[in-house]
Amino acid sequence: MLRQIFEITWMNLRNINARRGASSVIVIGIAGVVAVLVGLLSMAAGFSSALKDASRPDRAIVMRAGSGDEMGSWLSNDEVNVIAQQPGIVATSSELYVALDLPKRATNKMATVVGRGVTEAAFTVRPELHIVAGRAFTPGHNEMLVGSSAARQYVGLEIGDRVELRDQPWTVVGHFETGGSATESEVWMDLATAQAVFRRSGAVNSLRVQLQNAEPATSVNARIQNDPRVRAALIPETEFYGGQSKVQTALIERFAYFIAAIMAVGAVIAALNSMYAAVSVRTVEIATLRALGFGNVPVVTSVMVESLVLALIGGVLGGAIVYAAFDGYTASTLNNSAHAQVAFGFRVTPQLLQLGLAWALALGFIGGLLPALRAARMPITAALRGE
Repeated sequence: MLRQIFEITWMNLRNINARRGASSVIVIGIAGVVAVLVGLLSMAAGFSSALKDASRPDRAIVMRAGSGDEMGSWLSNDEVNVIAQQPGIVATSSELYVALDLPKRATNKMATVVGRGVTEAAFTVRPELHIVAGRAFTPGHNEMLVGSSAARQYVGLEIGDRVELRDQPWTVVGHFETGGSATESEVWMDLATAQAVFRRSGAVNSLRVQLQNAEPATSVNARIQNDPRVRAALIPETEFYGGQSKVQTALIERFAYFIAAIMAVGAVIAALNSMYAAVSVRTVEIATLRALGFGNVPVVTSVMVESLVLALIGGVLGGAIVYAAFDGYTASTLNNSAHAQVAFGFRVTPQLLQLGLAWALALGFIGGLLPALRAARMPITAALRGE
């Protein structure tokens, strides 16, 4: 039986070129499904990665108790001083969080960008931040240090450009990178200057803290919440950014699977029609083989292998197209949790390519099963007569 399977399958595969019109329908249809699925999921993966890459396990954010985001939080200077003295905290960065409206390069429409007022301590707490062009802002001056992603996405953020904020001119003096994280979508300013301009004196939105490696975040949080002098809660950065990415990522993934499922139905129908046509053309050939002693199993296997091979080619083609076109492609979307735009790069990961190939093979299996069974069940005498 194995010899029969090999011989008839090899014969089918050698003759695929003779049926390249019908075969290309299967390949292109499945390639389209895989490209759409992997492309949309790579968008979700890139967005999630941009947020999660901004976090470190030994770093946390302190906000007003009950606040779900930095914009809705505030801490007084007295509370900041109390929190900074808590055991387990080795460094702190007081930060102001404001929304800036800037025009996007692609559409010239206004979009919301995170403006962050910080002190020199912010650079200590975030050692992954590197200034790649220009310099840091000078305390007390209306100067801005811009993330590289924000500089690419928005108009007027090149070094030397002047931006009007609250009727005051601000000068861009440098660009920074943080390894592709969401922080690169922000604009940094001197904290004291930003507090004066945005009328936020005496308070900040959040406190970024560096924890001792051996100190669990839960213990530090418990001490902060039990201190009657403050109303605040400490959240590990991994948990904070993971929560921000969860809703948006889930939405993109649901949309991806919905669109891919609709396209998959069309691809399966195309595969069924193509494989039925291939079986119909080879009716006499299949009947002759069965009359010569080839069993039903080799016939079914040969048709299934042909369908799976075409599906695999389509899956590889779709994966290759989306990898070449979208891997690393930079886009931006609204982070609803942060109320601002976040720039991110599409990530076509090996796991997504494997998922695309799995979908392709599944579609090839479904599309080839019924034609294969029809070929095996066809009466030999009727098939030889071409009925």
